Amino acid sequence: MPAHTPEDVHATFAQLFSAGDLEGVMALYEPGAQLIPQPGALPISGPAIRQVLKGFLALRPTMSIQTTGVVKTQDIALLRSNWTLSGKGADGRPVEMSHRSVEVVRRQADGTWRFLIDDPFGGE
Repeated sequence: MPAHTPEDVHATFAQLFSAGDLEGVMALYEPGAQLIPQPGALPISGPAIRQVLKGFLALRPTMSIQTTGVVKTQDIALLRSNWTLSGKGADGRPVEMSHRSVEVVRRQADGTWRFLIDDPFGGE
């Protein structure tokens, strides 16, 4: 499920994430993409992104992302959003999260857009 505009990256991510589709979510990241896994953490890439996302998907989350800003120049775009996540922890207790994010996405050779930098807590 490719993203055909920068804004589509948010909508597609939320849909795949809520469906628990780890492979689909990972396909939205460029091979060298960086993810900030938590506030103040150093960026991670490659298999570490998969592990972090797998942990979040274990919550069986429902995610919503509202794009609040897009700055685009040629094949790069800066995205800002507000997102919410609702799920259940391993103990069965509800987990609720909401933050403001900042991402950089890049247009690929096939015209689709993928994450280059994903900072889900960067808008705080």
